This record gives sequence, structure tokens and C-alpha cells, in this order.
Amino acid sequence: MKRLFPLLLALLLCLTALPAQAEEIIEPAWPVPDYVTWLLEIASAEVGYKEGAHGYTKFGEWVGDPYAQWCAEYLCWSVDQVDQQHGTALLRNVYPLYSGQNTGKNWFIKQGRYITRNGNLEDWGYQWMQGEDEFITTGTYIPQPGDWVFFTWTSDTNTDHVAMVEYCTRDQNGNVTVHVLEGNNPNQVQRNTYDLTYTRILGYGTVHDVADWTMRSGNSGEKVRQLQEKLIYLGHLPEGSADGVYGAATAEAIRLYQVSKGLRDLGIANIDTQRALNADYALKKYNDPASWVIPDSDEDEWLD
Repeated sequence: MKRLFPLLLALLLCLTALPAQAEEIIEPAWPVPDYVTWLLEIASAEVGYKEGAHGYTKFGEWVGDPYAQWCAEYLCWSVDQVDQQHGTALLRNVYPLYSGQNTGKNWFIKQGRYITRNGNLEDWGYQWMQGEDEFITTGTYIPQPGDWVFFTWTSDTNTDHVAMVEYCTRDQNGNVTVHVLEGNNPNQVQRNTYDLTYTRILGYGTVHDVADWTMRSGNSGEKVRQLQEKLIYLGHLPEGSADGVYGAATAEAIRLYQVSKGLRDLGIANIDTQRALNADYALKKYNDPASWVIPDSDEDEWLD
């Protein structure tokens, strides 16, 4: 059974962390899975942990480099602790195992669960919330408990830091603050806060698949595979061709579909094309008795 966002945690934070008058905790827009509750409990229990001599941490030692920069290692270690204590299979499935600079962000992109702060995903295109008609802009997406926040301290798009969302708050003026758990800041695990519009936030690796984005030749990953599965179901690609790579065949299938719908034949799966494709897919599914099966919940896949 899914738990509500932990009430005791919320009350504690209201009493100890929030200024008087002030900010309200934003109720998560999607259910908080049990494994996220467990993960936040484990990660928050490490608040106050400090690195040792020469930058030693148990998190770095866990991945094989005791003296590594360890913001990602702290989060991955926490995920592994959930797996060990609760018999889940989160690491490498719901969350990445990594140490490299952009590896975590790229992993979430491959999984189809990444939202940029400004809604424009490099090498892909504009993003939009599922079921919405407008593109994501800064402040559209309020991160959820368990999401990972990727930061850059430079002017490029390389990730230099990562933290995990604990909850978000809104003040009386409507300003949203993201409350995170983070390691290596500067030498310990601690809680921190960032404005939702903070320009050093690159984006979020999300718990839930809640956004779609433009796809084009050269892209690959789960979003592309899902697109191909829809094209196959509607008869625009041959069976067995959903390889997750947006190659020439996928681009041509999209172009021909666009022609059939009176859309600009770009060969790029933009918002108008995906909206039309999703409507056709949903209609065929609705009329297909073979598809009338209730799927298991996403959470159950990672639990006992």
C-alpha cells in the first residue's frame, strides 16, 4: 500500500525548519512510493556525517574510491541501503549507480525521466508535461520527493553536483523553494534549500515519468522506444523494430504519419505530432479487446 507523504516528517520540518508565518509544504502532485519514503529516511539519517582526513568517506569507499568527490556516491549508497533493507531493486532501475560527471543525468534521460529547468533538452528539443499543450518553462515543474537535482557551477551544461529532493515549500508570495538532502557540501551531509528558479539547476531526474519531449534523428532511449511501439501498433513500423534508436526508419515513419495528418512533414516527433499519435493510439487501444488488461503498478515492480 502506498504511503502518504510522511506526515510526521512534514510536521517536524514545520516545527524546526520553517520560519514563522511562512511557507507551506507543497503536497506532492503524484503518489510518493514506499521506496521513496524509505530512501528519504535512510538519506536523512546521514545528515551531519562528515568526511575524514584527506576527504575520506564511507560513500566513496563503497564505490571503490574512498577519497572521491561524493555527492553522487552518497545518494547511490542510500539507494543501495534501501535495496538491502527492503529487498527492492532500485539501483540501476529507478536510480543510477554512477560517479562520473554527466553519467547520472544521461542515465535519467535514457530512462525517459528527466526534466530540464527551462524545458529545452539539449540535443532533443522542447519538453512538455504529459497531457498539457504548453512547453515547460522555468518554474513549470515542481520537483517531487525522491527526485534528483542536477546542478552546474559553470556556464556549460555539464553537471557538477547532485542532490535529492526532500520536499518543496511555497511562501506567501508564491515563491517555491526546493528542500534537498546533499552530500559533499562542502565536507558533510546536510539539508539545503534552493529557489525553484535558481539558474544553476540544470534539471531533475524524476521518480515518475511525467513529461514528454521532442525527438529527432540521433536520439535514443526509453522515450524513443515508446514512440516506436506506438508506431508499430498503428502499423507505421514493422513488428520487432522498437530498438530505442531514432534512425532513418523511424524518421521516415514519422514523416509519413505527419503527411497523413496534414502536419508539417519534418520527420521530427514534435508536440503536435505526438499529440496526434497519442490520440490515435489511445483510440485503437480503446477499441481493441486484446488490450483490456489492468497493468501492475509501477511501484510493485521494485518491491517484494
